[in-house]
Amino acid sequence: MSPAALLFDLDGTLIDSEDGIVDSVQHALRAMRRSSMTREAIIPLIGPPLLDTFRTMFGDESLAMQAVAEYKRHYDASGWHLFRIYDGIEAAVRALHAHGHRLAVATSKTERFARRIVAELPFGECFADVTGTSEDGRLRYKADLIAEAMRRGGVASDGTVMIGDRRMDIEGARAHGLCSLGVLWGFGDSAELDAAGATRLVEIPADLAAAVAALPDA
Repeated sequence: MSPAALLFDLDGTLIDSEDGIVDSVQHALRAMRRSSMTREAIIPLIGPPLLDTFRTMFGDESLAMQAVAEYKRHYDASGWHLFRIYDGIEAAVRALHAHGHRLAVATSKTERFARRIVAELPFGECFADVTGTSEDGRLRYKADLIAEAMRRGGVASDGTVMIGDRRMDIEGARAHGLCSLGVLWGFGDSAELDAAGATRLVEIPADLAAAVAALPDA
């Protein structure tokens, strides 16, 4: 495949952000005087829009928005830097960048947090832009985030690839007719990604460049 525009998810694809997210969700629940959740119960919630997750939990729009505010307050203060970079992802990103691909981030994380994190990555300069959810929640679904990332980058669906670890990444890509790579080192699994319609699955970061090269020309 000739050089393409590659859109990367952030949580579960570039970084393991489990600790910061779990800690912030638990804080929000405490602040809202709700029953705590175990780490194991919170992990499957990583990926979908936060407002939707809290809306399901509380069954009330106002309470959900309060919970989001509590989450963001805690995440802003301490949660955002509780992440680790996946082994091998830096080398994979640098190799794709060196090959001439345009790299950008499209994430369901609030954009100001996403930009802060990407700026901290030792390979953050490889990404031309970072698109995340808006503060008012207007821009939060993955298909809309992908559309916005393509608009900002001036790229078309032909030759654009979405790379992510959850079904929302794959479904968002399919909404725009994009090829997608489902990565297996994040929060999703092969059954979820296959069911969502991933073009290919990638076992480890070292296999990303070959997976991109094997995609059909759009």
